[in-house]
Amino acid sequence: MSRPESYHHGDLAAALVQSAIELLSEDSSAELSLRAVARRAGVSPAAPYRHFADREALVSSVAAVGYRELTTRLKAASESPSSVDDVADIAVAYVRFALERSGLFRAMFAERCDPTSPDRVEAVEAIREYLNTVVAATVSTSEPEEIATAMWALVHGLAFLYLGGKFTETSPAEIGARVRSTVRAVLVRTPSSE
Repeated sequence: MSRPESYHHGDLAAALVQSAIELLSEDSSAELSLRAVARRAGVSPAAPYRHFADREALVSSVAAVGYRELTTRLKAASESPSSVDDVADIAVAYVRFALERSGLFRAMFAERCDPTSPDRVEAVEAIREYLNTVVAATVSTSEPEEIATAMWALVHGLAFLYLGGKFTETSPAEIGARVRSTVRAVLVRTPSSE
């Protein structure tokens, strides 16, 4: 597929982010460089600097796209969560996203980025708010934000353990079963509000 040699109408930044995501999809262990992304987009090595001050700024934009995609997947896993089983389904969706989009997931969570990037901050906050809402609707606790943070950390840890090959399960059904049982084991033992 040939790529245009230059971008007009203000779409270069989006094209660079898309090129970065494509590179991560092809090689999940790839370390993004502005030069490689420019080459993929079919522009000069200097062109990305018109939109991104440095690699961290590009990674922040890539991560923001990933966070929004992850939020969409989590919401699709359970439209109106009301039980621990619904939370478990959301957790499975999180781990599946990590495994299916491993390069993007690593860029989102393991790469240096610009902590002040408004787009990235907004996208992360959307996930946090969603998880807080899910826990408030499904777990009887006086500390929904703390439980949501603990659940995010638990499921995130499971995702990275699977990415690192630390569990023997490889089929989606086996992975889903472990994630579900782990979430249930923790949430059914969470103390109710006192």
